[in-house]
Amino acid sequence: MDVVEKLPDSVEALRALVLERGAELLGRDAALRERDAEIEARDTKIQERDAELDARDAEITQLREYLRLLRHQHFGQKSEKAHPDQLSIFNEAEQQLAAAPAKDADEIPVPAHTRKKGGRRPLPESLPVVEVLHDLAESEKVCAHDGTRLVEIGREQSEQLEILPAKLRRVRQIRPKYACPTCKQGVRVAPAPPQPIPKSIASPALLAHVATQKFVDGMPLYRQEVALKRIGVELPRSTLAFWMVKLGHLVQPLVNLLHDDLLATGFVQCDETRFQVLKEPGRKATSLSYLWVLRAGGRGQPGVIYHDDPSREGEVAERLLEGFQGYLQTDGYAGYHTIGSQKGIVHVGCFAHARRKFHEALKAQGGGKKAKRVKGSKAQQGFDWIRALYAVEKKLRDATPQERYHARLEQTKPILDEMRVWLDASLGSVAPQSLTGKALTYLDNQWPKLVRVLEDGRLPLDTNDVENSIRPFVVGRKAWLFADTVAGAEASANLYSLVETAKANGIEPFAYLRHLFTALPKATRLDDFEALLPSRLDRSLLNLD
Repeated sequence: MDVVEKLPDSVEALRALVLERGAELLGRDAALRERDAEIEARDTKIQERDAELDARDAEITQLREYLRLLRHQHFGQKSEKAHPDQLSIFNEAEQQLAAAPAKDADEIPVPAHTRKKGGRRPLPESLPVVEVLHDLAESEKVCAHDGTRLVEIGREQSEQLEILPAKLRRVRQIRPKYACPTCKQGVRVAPAPPQPIPKSIASPALLAHVATQKFVDGMPLYRQEVALKRIGVELPRSTLAFWMVKLGHLVQPLVNLLHDDLLATGFVQCDETRFQVLKEPGRKATSLSYLWVLRAGGRGQPGVIYHDDPSREGEVAERLLEGFQGYLQTDGYAGYHTIGSQKGIVHVGCFAHARRKFHEALKAQGGGKKAKRVKGSKAQQGFDWIRALYAVEKKLRDATPQERYHARLEQTKPILDEMRVWLDASLGSVAPQSLTGKALTYLDNQWPKLVRVLEDGRLPLDTNDVENSIRPFVVGRKAWLFADTVAGAEASANLYSLVETAKANGIEPFAYLRHLFTALPKATRLDDFEALLPSRLDRSLLNLD
């Protein structure tokens, strides 16, 4: 009743009071809405800051991974080998999946073996022997007790290895001239023997020496210039470089035949590495070129081809492999996708590159207090799965392709099946931009190519053979750094092709090059050129004396 009594008596006053109270309520509602909007804006800012902090944390974690990886690459062990007792270290939740590789690995038969005896290796029997006799003086060959003359009852002997420094000599080519003393018409003289570089002072042996020093031992020409001067002859590096370019052009027919033979094998590995050429038309001296390498994948007729090209685009691989049919094994570089998808070509992947990514992720996670977490990480698991595959492969090292094919179906395929289940369960469980996430993504993307090792016993798990063919070039590049001209780069590629093919066929490079530079100028028919290929060479013609 008190409230009613306070109400105005007139309608107009009551209306004014209602409007006044309504305005107050509307003002309060507006203030509340404004406050709610401020709270919502603050919440949005907080969420944005939380997202920004999460992104920064992820970036910091990723950068720390890269920092640990760089430190490991610079200071740590380069090998990807791990202790055999560390095979198959997995989390408890994944013990069931982990059992497959461990079980299969335990079922691999270990053949009996003979442990090698330690100690110094004997010197090669093929080396010539010079005997040095260390005898007693005649006065000492008398018994100190009764004066009887001593008789020889045996000999003690030991061997040392001696080296004779390189030495030069002049080879004087003499051709007698004949003429008729009666009519005195016409002169006869034996034809000059064909030379690898006409009108040059360089013999085949000297050319083989310079080429072997550069393309096998990685000694740049400016160091060879100094070494030759030390033993008595001055040959400027410009002359040595001119000789190498000439030889690169001379062996071109052999490189062409080697390329044809390589494409006909039906199994080729391909890789590439950077190669700087200073004087390329239309390009800066700092521009990078690339050395492409093809290696015949089979063990029967190993062959290696090097090709210099200014581009790393896939069209280079298409050009080098034109007409090829069979298995092409490469790493995951996108430049091989087009050629790998062509009809008649089966593109095979490389488990070593997949393993390397898990190894990098593992090393980037660090050790110390984090060691237990690292052992159970996805990176460790992925690394151990691939090691299980290599454990099988190690037992099949001496198997024939057919034996390896059947053994892989029995032992390798179950591991791959379980590994695929693990991979599907692991994808998305780690940050995609982390090194482990990238390793998982790489394995997933390459999976269809990787499992093709089950199709043919000739296929290795990786491209290590072609990478080993690149290694001598990379070692040499550290010494001479770059090629001066395109002609020099092409010559280097040709000579590397023959040297590495000779090595792959078990032929001593210097002996091969000396015979090659002697016989090649005389070659006129196709059979003559084919007989000089390392895989078809009559090795009895090689002479190291």
